[in-house]
Amino acid sequence: MTTWLDPLRRALDTAPAPVSIFFRADDGGWANDALFALLDLFASHTLPLDVAVIPQALTSSLAQELRTRVSRTPALVRLHQHGFAHTNHESTGRKCEFGPARLKADQQRDIEWGRRQLHELLGPTVDPIFTPPWNRCTTETGECLRTLGFRLLSRDATAVPLAIAGLGELPISVDWFAQRKGARLPREEFGVLLAATVTPAKPLGIMFHHAMMDAEEHAAANDLLAVLATHPQVACRSMRALTDTASEPRH
Repeated sequence: MTTWLDPLRRALDTAPAPVSIFFRADDGGWANDALFALLDLFASHTLPLDVAVIPQALTSSLAQELRTRVSRTPALVRLHQHGFAHTNHESTGRKCEFGPARLKADQQRDIEWGRRQLHELLGPTVDPIFTPPWNRCTTETGECLRTLGFRLLSRDATAVPLAIAGLGELPISVDWFAQRKGARLPREEFGVLLAATVTPAKPLGIMFHHAMMDAEEHAAANDLLAVLATHPQVACRSMRALTDTASEPRH
């Protein structure tokens, strides 16, 4: 039964205008078979999926498979940079690869090296988008991204915007594995959470971690995608397609 999606259906039915939705799959380079399964699921609904690829985890065989998928359906499979090595550099507090413990020069070096690795293996299929591991980074990170020519930063909707001219922001609204007080939300509560994020005013971003998804998770995700792929008030788009509408500081 898909009654857990009823709140979402009602929110979409009553939306005053179409709602833009995008999907981000983090940790590309890990659990490749699970990533391919998620890509296949999205393809079965003709929906776009943006894969955030960890440069240090990308192998030549994975790169070849991703290039093939992009060339086959470029509007449905998009690739961008997910940090450098997905390594925590903070000795205390929350995990962060590009956090306050790191010098700006070191951050820029890693971002640039990572970008070079992705371009060497994936070629021009890589979009100028950056997702920091754990959805966290500093203002210095954003300045490095702008210097290196990135157009878009994607973190979590709870993050304070960096407000850097020339660098748009397209945050994730909902984590597929959303928790409350350390416990996974029941499916019914997750449906309510999804409904609460529906607004035509800004894109709704849904984040997946393919390595954590089993058959039950895929079945539930399939139910969600079936609703979003067929609802007349939904416009599912890639992050690159939303780049021009992403938030930038106003002057």
